This record gives sequence, structure tokens and C-alpha cells, in this order.
Amino acid sequence: MLGWEMIVVALQSIRANVFRAILTMLGIIIGVAAVIAMVALGTGAQRAVNEQLDSLGTNVLGISAGSHMFRGVSVNDQPLTNDDADAIARDVASVIAVVPETSGSIPVKLGNKNRTLTIIGSTPNYGEVHKYALQYGRMFTSAEDAAKERVAVVGGDVAGEFEIDPEMIIGQNLLIKGTSFEIIGVFESKGTIGFSNRDQNIWVPVSTAQSRLTGNDELRNIGVQIAANVPIEVAMIDVERVMRREHQIIPGGKNDFTLSDRRGFLSMQQETANILSYLLAGIAGISLLVGGIGIMNIMLVTVTERTREIGIRKALGATRTNILLQFLIEAMTLCLVGGSLGIALGAGAASLMASLAGWSTPISLAAVLLAFGFSAGVGLVFGLLPARKAAGLDPIAALRYE
Repeated sequence: MLGWEMIVVALQSIRANVFRAILTMLGIIIGVAAVIAMVALGTGAQRAVNEQLDSLGTNVLGISAGSHMFRGVSVNDQPLTNDDADAIARDVASVIAVVPETSGSIPVKLGNKNRTLTIIGSTPNYGEVHKYALQYGRMFTSAEDAAKERVAVVGGDVAGEFEIDPEMIIGQNLLIKGTSFEIIGVFESKGTIGFSNRDQNIWVPVSTAQSRLTGNDELRNIGVQIAANVPIEVAMIDVERVMRREHQIIPGGKNDFTLSDRRGFLSMQQETANILSYLLAGIAGISLLVGGIGIMNIMLVTVTERTREIGIRKALGATRTNILLQFLIEAMTLCLVGGSLGIALGAGAASLMASLAGWSTPISLAAVLLAFGFSAGVGLVFGLLPARKAAGLDPIAALRYE
């Protein structure tokens, strides 16, 4: 029997028992779908991390005030101040920009609508360091910061919060904590990172925020941009040395501030995505194993049902190799059909994950070939025993089988 004829016979066998074939292929379908989704998820997670890293800047450090637990409550250590930011800019040679920040969630009113949004007081170089691009208007200037001008730049989603066109929000007056601020610019949308939507923030000059909103010179965070040719680890040591000196921490004393590299935060997201990938890989392996056992079981039943047919084929001249190949091809065809359905299901699952997570989850040719390879391998391994049983049947005993 020719190879193509064997495939046709295999497809006819599947069509003759469609429902049984679908139940048999279910493990293969789920396993292959999990393989496709796993590869797509891993690729999408890596792309998302790289995009977020690019959007944040790979050479930016964050300094925040340390804290400790006191009677079950988190209490801040010595706060960061403008003097700390000035010392870093002055004494750390590898630093090319320092961005002091003070922030808090404050009620905001525009027209007759009220919202509680995050107000960030910072310097004019905030957008350049943190890679924020202006969509409309302009950023406030150093002169406006020094003069404590009441001007503001809003995130890409703020206009939507107040049901105003982003271009039309320029020139509007915001009431922040009872103080009127003129909107002079709108940043392009950046998307969320973790649980924070950066597009719903409002930026004002740091001196204005400290004098009119917080009433002190304390900072929530200091962003530090490092020169491109300087290793992050080296710069962290220099920044830590200056901060310990400014806070008068004795040798061996514990830091009262936290110095962080943003890559660490993003690596945590990558690890979470990897754990999910491993989970899917486990599901895929178990499903393929169960599916393979199911296919071996149904092929053994098929050999029993077609014993007389096997006897007739042998009586007409079919060799052991012909019978072996026929049943192997039937098992592999069953797996490949299940694999095709699994690829379609996996592609659908990947698209669903893309819409939920906001990731790009491309289905690569390598993933499809890997899925087909798994399917064919399962058919070959688990179809071998039934095929050998069929090939080893005695033709006379097979013809007498009822």
C-alpha cells in the first residue's frame, strides 16, 4: 500500500468514528494549544519587558526614603530633600541629570468635575530623563520652576477623565488643593506599569508643589540618570556614598534610603511571566502524555476491531512492514489532526492573553513546527505498540477472528 493510500485510509478511519476520534485527540489538542500559548506568552512577556525598559530608561536609578515598621505601621526614615538632589548633581561625576520628585494623590477639579489624581512635582528635565514625549503644548521651564509658577503638564488620559479633547485642554485651569494651575502641555500616553497608570498623573514645578501643595522641601523620590558609558553598579556605589555622607550615616550603619535599579522591578515581571510559562509547559507535558496514552489505547481497540481486515490484507500479500506502517501512519495522522486543532486553539488563547495583558503574543513558525513535532512524536511513540501488535498477527488466526 502506498504512503498516500495509507493516509487516506487513516482519514477514513477517523471520519468513520468522528466523536471517538475527537475524544481521543482531546489530550493532544490541549497539549499542543498549551505549547503554542506558552511560546507566545514567553515571547510576548520578553517584548513587553524590553518595551517597558526602553520606555523607562535603562540608565536611570531611583532613590527613595527608607522606612521601618513601628507597632505594625510603616514609618519613614529621614526624608529626602532638595539638598540631597543638589549633592548628587554636584559630587557624582557619572550623573548627567537629577530629577527630584514630590508626589501625592490630591483632589483635582476641572470645570464641574472632580477627580483624585497623582500630582508630581518635578523639574523641567523630567520628560527627557524618563522618556516622556509631549503630544500638545510645552513643558514648564526652569524659570517657571524658580518663580514657583502655577503651571501644569498632564498625562495622556487626564483629558479623558474630564471628558475634554486633549488638544482643547491646553489653557484650561485646574484647581489642585484649591490652587489654580494653568495647563500648558499634554504628554503622550505611556501605558501602565505594574498597577500604576502613568497617564493619569499631573506634573507641576517641584518648587511650586513644595510651597503650595506639600508645605515642605521633602521629596518622595530622586531620579538619577547615569552616563551611558558608566556601569550602573559603579554609579550606584558613588550615589550611595554621597547619600550616606549627606545623611551622616556612620560606617557600618544601615542606609535610611533605598537605591533601586529599575531593571530589578522589570525582572520581577519577567519572572512572573516565566512561572506562568512553566505552568503551561507542565500542562502541555501532562496533556500530551495523557493524549498519547489515549491514542495508544484507541489504536489497540482499532487493531482488535480490524483483526479480520488485517488477515485479509496479509492474505493478499501485505507484509509485516506494510501493516506496521499503516497503523503507525494512522496514529500519527490522528495526532497531527489533533495538533492542527490544538494550534488553532493555542492561537486563540494567545490572542486572548494579548488582549487581557496588553502584550504582543506573536505565533512564530518555530512554535508551530515545535507543536507539529510534538504531535508526530507522540503518534510515533504511542502508536508503535499497537502497530507492532497488528503487524505480528497470524494471518490464518486473523481470518478466523469473529
